[in-house]
Amino acid sequence: MGIRLLLYLAILILGALVGYKQLGSSKVDYNLSKIQSISLLFLLFVMGVKMGLDDRVISSFLELGFQAIIISAFSIFFSVLLIKSVKGYITKDSKKGRQKNDS
Repeated sequence: MGIRLLLYLAILILGALVGYKQLGSSKVDYNLSKIQSISLLFLLFVMGVKMGLDDRVISSFLELGFQAIIISAFSIFFSVLLIKSVKGYITKDSKKGRQKNDS
């Protein structure tokens, strides 16, 4: 497990270096969005196949789905609540900064 994680990290760092040094050709850069989308769709397909082959996942699908809906709903609710409560402080600070710059 540790070696696999190191491999993933090495691949990620290698990709970051290639992007940072702009070593990829302009064709690859132009088509990068398409490559990412195709790779993501393939990954989702493989994950779906793996889930479909696991009888435990299929048997507990409704329970997992219900838990996912509850967790998602609470995450959205508390995110909106936090943003609404912090929004006043952020806008007050930005208005004060603008007033100081205008003076």
